[in-house]
Amino acid sequence: MGQPLPPVPTRIVAAPMAGGPSTVDLAAAVGDAGGLGFLAAGYRTAEQVADDVTALRERSSAPFGVHVFAPLPERPDEAARVPDWAERWAPVAAGLGVGLGEPRHTDDSFDAKVDALVRLAPPVVSFAFGLPPADVVDRLHAAGTAVWVTVTSPPDAVAATAAGADALVCQGWEAGAHRGGLSDEEPALGLLPLLRLVRRETALPLVAAGGIADGPGVAAALAAGASLVALGTAFLRTPEAGTAPVHAAALAGDRPTVVTRAFTGRPARALVNRAVRELGDDGPAAYPEVHLLTAPVRAAARAAGDAEHLHLWAGQAHALAEALPAGELVRRLADDTRAALRDALAAATAAPA
Repeated sequence: MGQPLPPVPTRIVAAPMAGGPSTVDLAAAVGDAGGLGFLAAGYRTAEQVADDVTALRERSSAPFGVHVFAPLPERPDEAARVPDWAERWAPVAAGLGVGLGEPRHTDDSFDAKVDALVRLAPPVVSFAFGLPPADVVDRLHAAGTAVWVTVTSPPDAVAATAAGADALVCQGWEAGAHRGGLSDEEPALGLLPLLRLVRRETALPLVAAGGIADGPGVAAALAAGASLVALGTAFLRTPEAGTAPVHAAALAGDRPTVVTRAFTGRPARALVNRAVRELGDDGPAAYPEVHLLTAPVRAAARAAGDAEHLHLWAGQAHALAEALPAGELVRRLADDTRAALRDALAAATAAPA
């Protein structure tokens, strides 16, 4: 342990979003505005990750992070249920004119990505889905890189602290996309309770994530003990993000969200659509097998502008997301955070009526 937080004047982090939304353009714009941009290594090769890091450094001198999915152990009992789940998805695939993918277990080229990141030494490497092995933590620390670990419960926080994490990304139940903690059978803790319970277990810096999309939300997380605040869904409608147009448009509506395994086998919060309603939520807990099974179908839905069969990842506050340039959004969030903190302090110190 011991790697410090990078300087982030605004206290705002653009949360990493794999599968396209996190781009070099987005990370550069956020960093240049005083935030901390992130690249997402998930579903990309080690060579692509290295190219992204190089391109970002050519674009901006601001600090940044790279997010990696820790490999998950195989679950043969759950993988055995995948063929039945494939039958549920088959009509959707046929309707979009594509076949299903091969449901195999992979580690998303974890070792090759770690090797590249040790060589490139970004300021931060964060992990989700599990703890990085001890040798990985040691190698990143030796390169001068801080290691962040995503947690969703106090036991997660204890384990991540013992593993040598420099900071903990506390992901509340409100967060969009995949649950990033060490277990997918977690307590459904909202962000504010999670921050306070984790603070009782560790003195590490906390990065708050989940359901935050405006300045008052950032202020609340800072007041609850966070050192930095990560927003994901709030950046999905920025022009620098690689969000599919059909996804960005859906975020502007008032659809509710739900945590579901339907699309990837890993619990993830998405906007409710036809796929969520009709497939249900009894899918196998087999990631990445289900992710690879449904990937061609979801890609076809994205290309067709079909919001009903696409994974529309979104946090609970998605309606607050605005279609603004990322740099402008960071500056507005920072201004609104300061105003909210001043108002809260004034209210707390005012004489009783």
